[in-house]
Amino acid sequence: MQQTQLATRQLGSTGLEITRVGFGAWAIGGGGWEFGWGPQDDGESIAAIRRALEHGINWIDTAAAYGFGHSEEAVGHALKGLSEGERPYVFTKASLVEGPGRRVVHDLTRESILREVAGSLKRLGVEAIDLYQIHWPIPDVDIEEGWAAFAALKEEGLVRHIGVSNFDVEQLRRIQEIAPVETLQPQYSLIERDVADEILPFAEREGIGVIVYSPMGSGLLTGRMTRERIQGLAENDWRKRDARFQEPALSRHLALVGRLEAVAERYDTSPGAVAIAWTLRNPAVDGAIVGLRRPDQVDDLLAAATLALSDEDAAELEGSRS
Repeated sequence: MQQTQLATRQLGSTGLEITRVGFGAWAIGGGGWEFGWGPQDDGESIAAIRRALEHGINWIDTAAAYGFGHSEEAVGHALKGLSEGERPYVFTKASLVEGPGRRVVHDLTRESILREVAGSLKRLGVEAIDLYQIHWPIPDVDIEEGWAAFAALKEEGLVRHIGVSNFDVEQLRRIQEIAPVETLQPQYSLIERDVADEILPFAEREGIGVIVYSPMGSGLLTGRMTRERIQGLAENDWRKRDARFQEPALSRHLALVGRLEAVAERYDTSPGAVAIAWTLRNPAVDGAIVGLRRPDQVDDLLAAATLALSDEDAAELEGSRS
């Protein structure tokens, strides 16, 4: 597979050199589960992954929970036939398992994590997972047990690096007593900025690598999300029920999109690329996870990897907290 060269940055102290944007595989898990994105064509998912790799993206972030295995299966199909040296880094997560009615159940017990890693390895078709992450610190009382299981998996060689997602500083400190936290994956965007106050500075001080998710606010900041489109979202698309996609928050977010559009016009790029580039300005952030569902979305958003926003651009975008 012919690949384009993109600039990379080391992910914390892992030694992994990752492109500034990675392929986010939440949406390609499809619909039919609690946090699904509505119908998704697997052929388009696989084509999107392959196009991203051709353009030089060298990591994919997925999770066992996305479609309860469906996203990992799509990733596995897309990577089939690639040698160990050709394939991108594969990051996935554990701790959310399927419950009644295809709803999420949180489980951080050792036994559950061992079952999950076996399933993920099989679906992804890899010998070892490059980065394995605790998806949510729930239940809080079990995070030490879960993290000890992760540390053991690394020692066994089933996973190469271990990290967490959605943890706060106090929780990070607790599990650091068991084993070093190599990476953190928080939600971060112009809509969700709170982690910049304490969590991102902590990660930077501790040498914890950071990859952020939902830099475009789950589609809100792409410039393509209108009131009419939200009304037309599939009934099994989780965003239709999310408060950020409803009033009074929606009007604030669409005003923010107006500012993104103004900056994007100056750089001849898209509002979504500007939104992603804004997250990459934070010195603690090594990479941003960009959700892609179709191959035609790749080129447009890849510009974020090289877009250097000025302080004036950032001030304009940050004009009011949303």
